[in-house]
Amino acid sequence: MKTMDKMMIAAGLVLATVSGVALAQQRDPAYQAARDAGQIGEQPDGYLGVVGAGTPQLRAMVSNINIQRKATYTQKAAAANVTVIDQGLTFGCNLISNTKPGEKYMAPDGSWKTRTAAPPERDPRCP
Repeated sequence: MKTMDKMMIAAGLVLATVSGVALAQQRDPAYQAARDAGQIGEQPDGYLGVVGAGTPQLRAMVSNINIQRKATYTQKAAAANVTVIDQGLTFGCNLISNTKPGEKYMAPDGSWKTRTAAPPERDPRCP
């Protein structure tokens, strides 16, 4: 099976878990406050990023969330027989698509963007 076919299958699995991952993070008031303030944003690789320098506490929170995300990606990648990197990309595509106006995300060129009412710029490999 080709990598792209595997990614499409994985995308279906991802949709079922993306909302669960996002909901768990949104229960943390510090996470939501940082997201609302534009201090953190979604990256194409499926991980959360710090926009700017960030405080040590903010960096620690993002690191903890990313550890949880990697565990999810590793589990889902094994089930879909794809790489963890491919799984992260699939999650990243969906997480960026699900950002709301005013939230930050990383564009394919590596710059941080603020989501508008228009669709976000996504990695060309996104399904």
